[in-house]
Amino acid sequence: MFHYIKKAKNYWVSDASFVTLLVMLLFTVFVLPVMIEREGDTTVFLNIMFILLFFVGIFSAREKGFLIASISMVTMHLLLRLIRFTDIPYDFYLFERFVIILNLLLLIFINFRLLFRDQEVNTYRVVGAINVYLLVALAGAFGFEYIHILTGQSIGGDIELTGKDEDFGDFMYFSLVCTSTVGFGELYPVGITAKMLSVFLSVTGILYPAVVIAKLVSSVSFKNKD
Repeated sequence: MFHYIKKAKNYWVSDASFVTLLVMLLFTVFVLPVMIEREGDTTVFLNIMFILLFFVGIFSAREKGFLIASISMVTMHLLLRLIRFTDIPYDFYLFERFVIILNLLLLIFINFRLLFRDQEVNTYRVVGAINVYLLVALAGAFGFEYIHILTGQSIGGDIELTGKDEDFGDFMYFSLVCTSTVGFGELYPVGITAKMLSVFLSVTGILYPAVVIAKLVSSVSFKNKD
């Protein structure tokens, strides 16, 4: 058992794991929203994918502090999910979303550290940079949902929100629009909190590529000097 855990750990801290994570994120970000809209009862896949993503965070954590934090967050997430699907009259939906956001932020930080470790630059690291970008958009989607649950408003326009998992595609779409700074105009942030989050995602979407490119270029220069 420990042998397989060690092998999984070694894989998820390697550069090759960036490709696997990219496939998981592409499915979660672009395919799942379509499945949920067409089928409606496929939110179970959404729950499974996030559990898998957060387990990736556990195996990707190299430092003890991050490992403990990842295990704690995943355990809390699983407990909240189990509570929601039992007959217990308490839902904790808002707190569950908050835990998801914390999990995603931790996963972003862990992957960002993996991305720039050892001053190495290769194709896998470019894939890792894309992963971080998609994770930011994913965290933004749940940020908008959290604001909506908390205040009753976050996104306006040609949209009908149900307050359930089925809204994931709408929040994900708007977060990607903000992060990519496309701005089609059919949806817009409502309320100052949602506006600030949309602006933050837009600024991050603009600055992130520049920061990553600069960091990768400096890493190449550092290696050439050696």
